[in-house]
Amino acid sequence: MQVSKQTFFGKLGLDTRLLGMIGALVVLWVMFDLITGGRFLTPRNLFNLSVQTASVAVMATGMVFVIVTRHIDLSVGSMLGFIGMTVAALQVHVLPDVFGLGHGAIWIVAALVAVLMGACIGAFQGWIIGYLTVPAFIVTLGGFLVYRGAMWWVTHGQTVAPLDPSFRLLGGGADGTLGETLSWGFGVFASVVAVVMMLMSRRRKAKHGFAMKPVWAEGILMVLVVGLVIGFVWVMNSYKIAKGALPRIAEARGVEMVDGLQLFHGVAIPVIILLLVTVVMTIISTRTRFGRYVYATGGNPEAAELSGINTRLLTVKIFALMGALTGISAVIASARLGAVDVGLGTLDELRVIAAAVIGGTALSGGFGTIYGAVIGALIMQSLQSGMASVGVDAPLQSIVVGIVLVFAVWIDIVYRRKTGA
Repeated sequence: MQVSKQTFFGKLGLDTRLLGMIGALVVLWVMFDLITGGRFLTPRNLFNLSVQTASVAVMATGMVFVIVTRHIDLSVGSMLGFIGMTVAALQVHVLPDVFGLGHGAIWIVAALVAVLMGACIGAFQGWIIGYLTVPAFIVTLGGFLVYRGAMWWVTHGQTVAPLDPSFRLLGGGADGTLGETLSWGFGVFASVVAVVMMLMSRRRKAKHGFAMKPVWAEGILMVLVVGLVIGFVWVMNSYKIAKGALPRIAEARGVEMVDGLQLFHGVAIPVIILLLVTVVMTIISTRTRFGRYVYATGGNPEAAELSGINTRLLTVKIFALMGALTGISAVIASARLGAVDVGLGTLDELRVIAAAVIGGTALSGGFGTIYGAVIGALIMQSLQSGMASVGVDAPLQSIVVGIVLVFAVWIDIVYRRKTGA
């Protein structure tokens, strides 16, 4: 007996929202590739797209928790700029005097300061929201103005450069990648981890008597996941390093420079950071008490509080986590540019919120997925990069992104009405 398409996808257990987002992403890629004459779906452009997506996507994973609990954070773009400028000033004006110019500890201290600084700022905002009961919209709007002004105050508007060479590796580029061999190793490792996690999930469901997918459906999903990982690594390993950078990269990788030598980029470090953040945030949202409390509070704040959840402290934790992720994004964004000016992070708060919403996070609270936010960020960046590649003016790009955001929210509302979600 043949299995219908509806039954087939139902057996696979794939979320219709996920399928819709992937479909929209594929349509965008194909459309821009046709318009640009095949220049969009190239290893070079996909490599740049993955790096450009990383900083916004990292913050979008935290924004899911914020929006799920019926809050909003308008300060993340300005906070990113403030943290980036502060950490850049440390690298240029302070840490070289402490450790010595080019010391290996500079990038470590700078990255740790960025994350801790973000966590402290976020926790303070969460305290005002949770314990002083000031609406998140007002608190983070104030932060949006304060941090942008503080960013200018750190260096009086001067651009800070150059950043520490090791720190710049965290931003990607020809130097900031795993290289071919390590990229394949990463692909195999990630594939094995994904399969093991899927098997462990199936085992837990069987142990507790939950409904499970058929074995064939589980096998198809494993093949799809492994295929996506290996395919991504293959594309990244297909992007050749330019001849001008070849001697420097060959020396860094310990490869002898000979005539006809070809080296390839591999997976960029910011993408590795994004994948690690995505895995950790997914585990937090689905496997921890904190994650359950977040969704319970978002679904019904009054009932959550009556059930014994300390919603005030939870708010502090959520915004502290959002701040820490903003610190990680500040490291990626500033390292990618190699310098920091007062424009760093401008409008990133809107891109982050849009990524979470396009990814299916409900503004009414209670629902949102980490993978959805990451795909939403990729859709946003693909849309902007595609429009830039075909010569669309920046003002028109903003118009299109705004329309897409409103349309995505409308689609989500219609979907929830029909499904009763």
